[in-house]
Amino acid sequence: MPAVADRWEVSDDGLHYTFHIRPEARWSNGDPVTARDFAYAWRRILSPAIASEYAYMLYCLKNARAYNEGKLRDFDQVGVFAADVETLRVELENPTPYFLSMQNHFAWFPVHQPTIERFGRMDERGTAWTHPGNLVCNGPFILDDWLPNEKLSVRKNPYYWDAGSVLLSGIDFHPIENLQTEDRAFRSGLLHLTATIPLHRVAVYRRDRPEILHIHPYFGCYFYRMNITRPPFDNPLVRQAFALSINREEIVTNVLKGGEQPATAFVPPGDTKYPAIDVLCFDVERARTLLAKAGYPDGQGLPPVNILYNTSEAHRTIAETVQRMWKENLNADVRLLNQDWKTYLSSMNTLDYEMARSAWIGDVADAVNFLECFQTDVGNNRTGWSSPEYDALIDQAYAEADVTKRSVLLQQAEALLLKGGPIIPVYFYSWKFLMAPEVKGFTPNILGYYRWKDLYLDPGEE
Repeated sequence: MPAVADRWEVSDDGLHYTFHIRPEARWSNGDPVTARDFAYAWRRILSPAIASEYAYMLYCLKNARAYNEGKLRDFDQVGVFAADVETLRVELENPTPYFLSMQNHFAWFPVHQPTIERFGRMDERGTAWTHPGNLVCNGPFILDDWLPNEKLSVRKNPYYWDAGSVLLSGIDFHPIENLQTEDRAFRSGLLHLTATIPLHRVAVYRRDRPEILHIHPYFGCYFYRMNITRPPFDNPLVRQAFALSINREEIVTNVLKGGEQPATAFVPPGDTKYPAIDVLCFDVERARTLLAKAGYPDGQGLPPVNILYNTSEAHRTIAETVQRMWKENLNADVRLLNQDWKTYLSSMNTLDYEMARSAWIGDVADAVNFLECFQTDVGNNRTGWSSPEYDALIDQAYAEADVTKRSVLLQQAEALLLKGGPIIPVYFYSWKFLMAPEVKGFTPNILGYYRWKDLYLDPGEE
């Protein structure tokens, strides 16, 4: 969909893109948005000193990975070039079928160079350029105020190239950690839109207020990570046994009740170019056989397992459910360990856990965005698992231009990941939230993005 670029061309080999920046595009201070702003932003996010966790998303650019890893110092050799003020030329490392859809992600957004360098170096982290009164942006809204943990306010950007289509004068975002508090705020009329819904309220809204309940497909998977550097999950037979002894259908039907689907694989439905595989099932007898083969007949000798999860009613409820299943089916001593978000992340990053609640929501609607997470030494791996065969399959998929052949490579990689790999997929997400009847203009999508510029309020519905 055209936005700041009103048109583009793609070469026959899929390696070269030329974007044409619309001449009326402006930053929120009135400066023109140029091709150089994109090239500068991409150089910045790839700069090793920034250490951006999303730099990998730009690795499809020619030589981007080498530059980000410090193996290449000359950014002119990276595949992005501002040919002139309005023309951005891009060269890819390999054909990337999802390259255009990736442009929805903030990792690719331009930044305003004078503002960045007014508050520090290009590759300096933590400067004040994002603060209210400092931030210069180019979207339909501009940052008006930001009170951490209280409210973030944006107001309509008069310089936005399509400002005439933006009907909202502003939006106030309220970070509310407690789901019950958020639910009450919505019912009191303090919110037009919620981030999610408490588990026990889904059935109530489905029965009593279906007009405000939204449940849509979502490109995400809820799963458990296993630390393979610690027993008992250093044994792939144990990992398989735990994966086979979860009744996923019971979880989505009796616990979640919000349109979720049992995860029979890691990659959820949604990538039209990738036929989903069906690998995981509920097979207690096989699970017990595998556990005995691993040296733990009827769970005897199996060390206690802690399920690490970050503070959330839903995470606790799901953990309690699988805790019961693993006790009943494997005679496993499973305990729950709750940590606040920062501590939880630190525990995963340092492999200070046995099993951890995890999730992945697709950045783009492509299977590789899920599967690349578990390549060796990738920051999102966090399990200690490494497979040269798996890495090779992903690398081959990166380089494969034929859609069918690429899908086969990715399916082989996913099957390998699920056969004794470091994860236990539980369910595929649904995107569920409450929206007041007066909010109009919403169009659902598989990635859970709101096009805020399309929304408006119809006072006749209040």
